[in-house]
Amino acid sequence: MRNYIILLVGCLLFHLAGTWSLPLIDRDEPRFAEAAREMRERTDFIVPYFNNQFRFDKPPLTYWFQVASYCVFGENDFAARFPTAVAAASIGLALFSWGKRVRNETVGWWAAIIFTLSLQSFINEKAAVADMWLVLFVTGGHWAGWELLKANTEHRTSNIEHRTWFWWIFYISLAFAFLAKGPIGWTPLLTVAIAQRFHRQEHFAARFKFVRGLLLMLALVCLWGIPALVRTHGEFFRVGIGKHVVERSVATMEGHGASSVWMYLALLPFYFLTVFASFFPWSIKLPALWKSLRAHRDGTDQFLLAGALVVFGIFTLVQTKLPHYTLPAFPLLALLVARRFESFRLSRALPIAMTVVYLAIAFFLSPFLARFFPSYNLARDSRPNLKPEMEFGAIDFTEPSLVWYFRDKIRGFMTLLKRKEVAEFMSRSGSRFIVLPTASVAEVFPNIDPSWRSYRARGFNISKGRRVDLTMLLKD
Repeated sequence: MRNYIILLVGCLLFHLAGTWSLPLIDRDEPRFAEAAREMRERTDFIVPYFNNQFRFDKPPLTYWFQVASYCVFGENDFAARFPTAVAAASIGLALFSWGKRVRNETVGWWAAIIFTLSLQSFINEKAAVADMWLVLFVTGGHWAGWELLKANTEHRTSNIEHRTWFWWIFYISLAFAFLAKGPIGWTPLLTVAIAQRFHRQEHFAARFKFVRGLLLMLALVCLWGIPALVRTHGEFFRVGIGKHVVERSVATMEGHGASSVWMYLALLPFYFLTVFASFFPWSIKLPALWKSLRAHRDGTDQFLLAGALVVFGIFTLVQTKLPHYTLPAFPLLALLVARRFESFRLSRALPIAMTVVYLAIAFFLSPFLARFFPSYNLARDSRPNLKPEMEFGAIDFTEPSLVWYFRDKIRGFMTLLKRKEVAEFMSRSGSRFIVLPTASVAEVFPNIDPSWRSYRARGFNISKGRRVDLTMLLKD
């Protein structure tokens, strides 16, 4: 228990470092954080909303954890990111336990360290999004699947209770993985099917109890899914699955991916190349790992390799591409590298050096970068003059961070305006304000009312990759 406690506390402190000093990054973090806040305000834990509109992009599991975090820490950036840190620390514990069962405690420690200190893991371990919860439950499903397959080759009576325990974990993990990010959470099923295809074992179906297990998994999903579908008249399924799963697979979304057939073909190796950056610094061992696996691999190696290739293969075929999509494969890669700890001669100095670098980024770089977040800075500077009853709008800059940071003080929601509507909006009675590019102020307001307050912030729009200069005009 001492080792588990040390690992849990160490991972939590590492993941949480600096999360309070870096503002939420557009667009995904503010969307999740605000949707959880609106879920809490409405006390509606079935259908998520963002800016008073349905948000069908993701299932609700991440919002539920964020709501719980808000109840403890309040509605702020740290609270929005805290559940992700818990999920990432839990992955470390799972890899430690799984590694011990794969070989020994050393493998467990290295598996947890390798995953935690991978570059893509470090980035997403601090982000208020759904990915770490997906990775946690996909890892749980893979671990349970491996245990059940391993138990097939063992004929000891003492394994009966052990197999039953992992049978429950397998299907519950699949259910929660779906509730985290949709059907991609069911990849352990495909991994198990591939493992059985190459190593046929007796009583395979009976051991996994597929019929009752899949019914259990679907029942858990349906506890949320059926009320959500009924209340939205099927829109949750049409948009959540139809658009954000099917359409994402065959078309580019938000500019992430190929815009033509030739570009799609050119991007097929995308994840097999970007893994050398995403899995850094351990990616320097990937060529040696592949060479070692080709020379010799046992059943565990083949299972872990199959799971990693399933994830990479699925997202290689999906047209929308982002480097973090393959994160569910990283725990499996971590275990593969950790199993070869002795032959790869992994340096104990490397984890220490990477930890120092990451903590320096979290504690020193994050506060410096905060000045480049215009929504955060406008909300901070104008905070003394914000009132709960205010209305607010925006033109030409409508990033989700505006909603998240201004709704911290305002009860209403952001109105998306066209240029011709701005003058009429600001002429209405009552306190209000508008956010717009500074370059547009003179054009939209040739004669600004001298009683209005003005705030200005320069920064960077990360989602669009360009600098921005914003002005906020506030009417008391």
